[in-house]
Amino acid sequence: VQLQASGGGLVQAGGSLRLSCANSRRTFSNNGVGWFRQAPGKEREFVATIDWRGGTTYYTDSVKGRFTIARDNAKNTVTLEMNNLKPEDTAVYYCAAARRPTATRDQGEYQYWGQGTQVTVSS
Repeated sequence: VQLQASGGGLVQAGGSLRLSCANSRRTFSNNGVGWFRQAPGKEREFVATIDWRGGTTYYTDSVKGRFTIARDNAKNTVTLEMNNLKPEDTAVYYCAAARRPTATRDQGEYQYWGQGTQVTVSS
């Protein structure tokens, strides 16, 4: 499974970005998928996750109501819609596919990781 994260960029506070996670070599429709981020000088942290059917999602508290994770298994993609962005959302964002079909916050449950995409929010 090779994942590619894309859609990052520079945006002003209050703006929006849409990240995409795609797997061009193999389907991940049977895997839970998560988004994580790592800011400079900080550890990688959980952002959002979705189960294989798209019926269950979890978010970290700081993004609830602003970010939405979704998936289209027919297109083999998972997206993270980010609205009302804040400077503290600045980080490299990674998508990952879990070993299991369920949604999980536990980074240890993720087997495959994408290369990351930079999100920078200016104040």
